[in-house]
Amino acid sequence: MMLIPTHHFRDIERKPEYLQPEKCVPPPHPSPVGTMWFIRDGCGIACAIVTWFLVLYAEFVVLFVMLIPSRDYVYSIINGIVFNLLAFLALASHCRAMLTDPGAVPKGNATKEFIESLQLKPGQVVYKCPKCCSIKPDRAHHCSVCKRCIRKMDHHCPWVNNCVGENNQKYFVLFTMYIALISLHALIMVGFHFLHCFEEDWTNLLHTFGVTREETAEARISHHEKDQPLKVSSSECSSFSPPTTVILLILLCFEGLLFLIFTSVMFGTQVHSICTDETGIERLQRKQQPRERTGSWESVKETFGGDFSLNWCNPFSGPCHPKPLSDRDWVRQADSLSDTENTETTEERKDEDSTEVIDE
Repeated sequence: MMLIPTHHFRDIERKPEYLQPEKCVPPPHPSPVGTMWFIRDGCGIACAIVTWFLVLYAEFVVLFVMLIPSRDYVYSIINGIVFNLLAFLALASHCRAMLTDPGAVPKGNATKEFIESLQLKPGQVVYKCPKCCSIKPDRAHHCSVCKRCIRKMDHHCPWVNNCVGENNQKYFVLFTMYIALISLHALIMVGFHFLHCFEEDWTNLLHTFGVTREETAEARISHHEKDQPLKVSSSECSSFSPPTTVILLILLCFEGLLFLIFTSVMFGTQVHSICTDETGIERLQRKQQPRERTGSWESVKETFGGDFSLNWCNPFSGPCHPKPLSDRDWVRQADSLSDTENTETTEERKDEDSTEVIDE
């Protein structure tokens, strides 16, 4: 979808009657406090399940193909602890990113009573989402998958089946970081495994079948050795046969390389967004409207939860949540728009939905 500068002013209304508050009624049964946030989206649920399956597959190959059969117990214990710790933190971050309210705006609050309570003054405007019938505070955008307006929405990610917004961006950043780390760790272990076991187990298999690099080498294998049953010390490097081991390791290499590239790019993009205090949607829209930005370090501390500490890497500690929205947070100035321009374009814009960005 092509974005133009006028998208910044979509859904902008100056008078309460333009918001059609009579069509907006609060939800008949508001969700009780403490209700778990979960998006019932088939594609997102499937992607989340695939994510867990791939992590568990990597766990299986690392443990049962490389570490447990290894004769170097120190190597196995150290790498097993590191890999399992990173995998646990990655899955915990995934759960927190998926089950945390990303910053949803109260649904259906664009009612006549609420608009009147704002006591709009000349030059003040409010933004209304025609899809979820909510008044949007600054930097909020509507997500068609979540069917809600999300504060500081960066994008909707199907891999976590949720939007990445004000309240769960920390967990998404940790998820991408830990997935990138376990992918890199798995690739390094696969490389060492191939180097260590190729000449031991798989070369023994080739000799057993009488296959060598030089044609004259077959003569060095005695007739007695050829008559012996097939014995390969595959248990020294893997609990599976060499062909099965090779297939499992190749699949792990492909998975690790793919996810290392993908999550590293996502991690870098998220860190850049946090440091510049600019969400992905705002970057795509390229708004020319100036606004006050939070400093880089302050934005990072707000996202990860205070001054630098180990809690920044802890998916069980939350970010610094902003104060509850006050009445003035719903109201914004629109000095750049004239009354005439706004009146002429209001009817065309009020039926438009907010910009939607989906992470594929």
